[in-house]
Amino acid sequence: MLDVQLGEVLAGGPEGADEALDLVAGFDDALTLGLARVGEDAAAALSALAGALAASPIGDRVSEAADKVATGSIAGEHLAALAGGRAALCGAVHDALLGRLDTALGRPRTPWNPAPGAPRPDRPLGGQAASGDPRDGQEARSGDSPGGQEAGSGDGVPVQVPGHLLDGCRMWLRELAIVGWRGVDHDLAGAADQAIEALLAVPELRGLAVLLDGLAAELRASSPVATMDRLPARRWADLWTRGLLLAQRGPWHGGAEPVSGRLLILGADVHEHATVVRAQVHGVLEPTRGGQARLVRTSVAAAKVDTIVGPAVWRLMGAHPVLLGALAGHRSLEITDMPLLPGGDLVWHDDRAAAGEPADPFTTARVALPGVSAPAVPPLDRHPVRIAEPVLLEGYSVVDGSLDLSPAGGGHALPLGLDRLPRGGPLTPELVAASSACIGLMRWDGRWVLQPLAVQATVKKKPVAAHNGDWAMGPTDPKVVKAEAKAGDVVAVLRERAGRLLRK
Repeated sequence: MLDVQLGEVLAGGPEGADEALDLVAGFDDALTLGLARVGEDAAAALSALAGALAASPIGDRVSEAADKVATGSIAGEHLAALAGGRAALCGAVHDALLGRLDTALGRPRTPWNPAPGAPRPDRPLGGQAASGDPRDGQEARSGDSPGGQEAGSGDGVPVQVPGHLLDGCRMWLRELAIVGWRGVDHDLAGAADQAIEALLAVPELRGLAVLLDGLAAELRASSPVATMDRLPARRWADLWTRGLLLAQRGPWHGGAEPVSGRLLILGADVHEHATVVRAQVHGVLEPTRGGQARLVRTSVAAAKVDTIVGPAVWRLMGAHPVLLGALAGHRSLEITDMPLLPGGDLVWHDDRAAAGEPADPFTTARVALPGVSAPAVPPLDRHPVRIAEPVLLEGYSVVDGSLDLSPAGGGHALPLGLDRLPRGGPLTPELVAASSACIGLMRWDGRWVLQPLAVQATVKKKPVAAHNGDWAMGPTDPKVVKAEAKAGDVVAVLRERAGRLLRK
């Protein structure tokens, strides 16, 4: 009866969600024009944002920040407060959407419990209050102090990161807010390069570095932004908000716990950009000591250049043969003392995993998904576009790029996110259209969308199964193998050239 329950979810959004997103859009419009000179419309948008949060714990700070910015005082602490207010509204919409989906799926979710001693916005780490201009490396938001940033290591052990590494990030994001997207040119878009390079050298800050590098790359490609007819205001504001909050002082994800057990893979979501590729693997963890099975994710990533595309991107992640082998071979994994963050992310260590028995992802989805427990969502991850919940749907038909859930689904169609299909796997729009079973991720981007990770279909009267990770150890389609052989190994060529340059 899953299709019936999803039909109810597709019938309409949560009450108040549209109004909350309208407030977010008003702030984004103000950010587009810049906060150097706030006009009447922008001032009204900031006031409305503050009014919506008046009864919340951050209401006073957001209200003060809105008043200060409207009068031309743009301190770093004020921008951090406004970013926090925007994130809070997006988080409320996220929680309402995810709550409805969890109810439809009958999926219990672990509540969020911050790690003991984690900083609150009103309690700086070390008990030291800080204030002042971000050019001095001091912010009064999220427990910031000049002493440094405490971040989690791969095993969840706190490490000290010098605070000056974040100064440049905050300065750049502040300049973007002052100038506005319409005022961005090539010089401002590239002004963060030095700060990003410094962040990349610190493993605990690489996530922030990649986020800011992506924003800078998009701004460079669009500069001068003033000449654009339309710009992705919400996307850029999302990146700006997350970047500014991540650049504040304090551990955001909490400490990790070591877990052991059997990891059953559901599928892989491959994110590919010009300079980086990431494979995010969704699965079900069955703990060694028993207890309820848990939904988990794990990710491996690698830097790349824009000439490496398609199946070749998997070779960049060759340092993780156990995980990639399990993806390609449809096998379970036995993991030992793998760090698990509170948000459900396994910090992957290939040497703590071993290949297990064959495990068909569709069998896993049919047997394990109905009783699985979902992880808590960390505060900064509470955004509608970050929803990605694994589901199994069967017995549908595909009509005009959507799953037809009729008649059980009440006539509601579930659009397919075919634009998210990776180029490095055998899953194609044609196979999805011919499918009758799909493991996918329920996403929300103004409407619910299903992103396929794997499908079962009938092609030329023969059953066929295709998964995003099938080519993790190399393509299996003879035509693709032949084409790659003819084109040559781009990764090997680039590595050889790079080695030649280094030897010189």
